[in-house]
Amino acid sequence: MITQYHRPKTLTEALTLIAQPKTYPLGGGIKLNQFSNDEYAVVDLQALGMNFVEKKGSTLEIGATATLQDLLDSPDTPEALKKAIQHEASLNTRNIATVAGTLVASDGRSPFVTMMMALDAKITLHNTSNEEENVQVGDFLPMHEELLKNKLITQISISSNTNSAYEYVARTPADKAIVCAALTQWSAGRTRLVIGGWGESPSLAMDGKGAEGIEIAAKNAAHDATDQWASAEYRQDVAATLAKRCLEK
Repeated sequence: MITQYHRPKTLTEALTLIAQPKTYPLGGGIKLNQFSNDEYAVVDLQALGMNFVEKKGSTLEIGATATLQDLLDSPDTPEALKKAIQHEASLNTRNIATVAGTLVASDGRSPFVTMMMALDAKITLHNTSNEEENVQVGDFLPMHEELLKNKLITQISISSNTNSAYEYVARTPADKAIVCAALTQWSAGRTRLVIGGWGESPSLAMDGKGAEGIEIAAKNAAHDATDQWASAEYRQDVAATLAKRCLEK
């Protein structure tokens, strides 16, 4: 239950506030909706001007409080990322959910997180001393609670000079994926494949020069993917098929 509401006008003020006990940043409210009935304070980030989506050179810079719909509507957003965003959430949720909040609240079944990890997105954090720290999304996901202590995500950056694809299999188009695959290739030949659909975070299947052995890499990424929705054997076969499909695109 929210007992205090703050709306700071500067990043420094916001960082000072979140350093207080049981005080949490508020963007779209996706993460806070998972909390219990404990009393806590919120710091509304809407007045900090972090809702931008801007292309600078070969980099797309995304403000932490930009909504999923803002990112979907941007002409500079890669088509594969747009497809993942549409799969992530309905229009109503996309208009509320922020990019940073979705990264923090999601798990391995998230299409958006799977695609952002394939794009090797870089997350910019600021601490209470207003010092900047950069971390790749793949390193951020498994330890985000520790990394976010007294810190705020201010920006997420991806390269716009890439080719990417996103494919998935689900029981219905509206369901979360049983298996999803996201692939990005850079002009220098780097290939990065991420497989999602289960667990706490997506699995990095490949990151290196060229795409040789991509189907085997996809299978290996799903070797322990058994849960209530599918067996590991099923996911291995589907992951290999989706990886090949992404590569062909």
